[in-house]
Amino acid sequence: MNRHIIGNHEITAVVGDGSRATLASIGRLSPTMAQALSGYAFGDVFSRAVLGRRERELATVAVLGAIGGAEPQLAIHVAAALRSGVDRDELLALAEHLTVYAGFPRGLNLLNIIDRTLGQTGIEPPTPSRIVNLGDHETEATDTGGDGAAIVLVHALGLDRRMWQDVIGPIAARHRVIAYDLRGHGRAAAAPATTGLGMFAEDLRLLLDRLGVAKVHLVGLSLGGSIATRFAATWAERLHSLTIIAATAWGNPAFEARAVAAETKGMAAQIVPTLTRWFTPAALAADCAAVRWAREKVRRAIVSDWAASWRSLASISIEQLLPSIRVPAHIIAGENDTSTPPSLMRGFSAIPGATFEVIDGAPHMISLEKPAELAAAILAGLA
Repeated sequence: MNRHIIGNHEITAVVGDGSRATLASIGRLSPTMAQALSGYAFGDVFSRAVLGRRERELATVAVLGAIGGAEPQLAIHVAAALRSGVDRDELLALAEHLTVYAGFPRGLNLLNIIDRTLGQTGIEPPTPSRIVNLGDHETEATDTGGDGAAIVLVHALGLDRRMWQDVIGPIAARHRVIAYDLRGHGRAAAAPATTGLGMFAEDLRLLLDRLGVAKVHLVGLSLGGSIATRFAATWAERLHSLTIIAATAWGNPAFEARAVAAETKGMAAQIVPTLTRWFTPAALAADCAAVRWAREKVRRAIVSDWAASWRSLASISIEQLLPSIRVPAHIIAGENDTSTPPSLMRGFSAIPGATFEVIDGAPHMISLEKPAELAAAILAGLA
């Protein structure tokens, strides 16, 4: 009897309250199958914490997608995967992965079911993207399109344009939003190494030219904020406004040390110090989708890309440029940011007329842990 109690508890947690009606329906036709589902499948197998619910649902979706002919069950478990903490993009990546081993028909079938389930649960599909040639390398740019004034989002060191995915939606209701992968990151990984912020800024200028965008609102976080500041000092005529988030204009010996640490100890050794700088303890303990993704980005980074980006900050020399920037500027800091705390961020107030805002409880990686609050702060700064 305990197996069935445990199984019913587990199936309700994974599949939802509708599971009771499903089991009852099966039981009317076959009590044996209903008891096997609750007692064995969920009571004995699914309930074991050796594999987490999220991992079990990913495995279940992969198996059902690969065997085919189990579309009703596949739809149930795609929804269960989302309920168990699987991220939309993890499911989409799983469908892509499936094509390698089970072929495109199975992968496309899974993709269709994911798309249908996302629509039923109100989860937005990914923003369209395009490949853009920037001379010595290619990058990928997310672009919502639209007629509103364009906002360009520049991401942090070690991540890519995906760090903005939960910020884009609220902003795209009013603006065209563009986010792209920096040289040495994302689609632009293994590009010729950056020589400093000036090269990053030149890449951005070329991106705007390639996209046919004359003037934008420029928003950058961390390394992206430093790049945005450098861009504003050189090409102010291309900007409506400048938003600097959790960034620095001041060099620090720690930046060179982080480059050397990766070169001597490898990327796996950078995971703990990096994630503890980026996120709050609560987010790390919850191991949410954003944390899982950031962990993998650090783990998989190419050492030379990582080191070159840190050295672009180690050689930073834009503090003296701040008073010369003639662009409306909004500075955003995270209350709990230990990397670029509000006390450091106030230094950007040297930009004439700059406004300053602190987001309560926010760590360094504000876009991943408090995206709604950051989107609201960006829009408020524009206003």
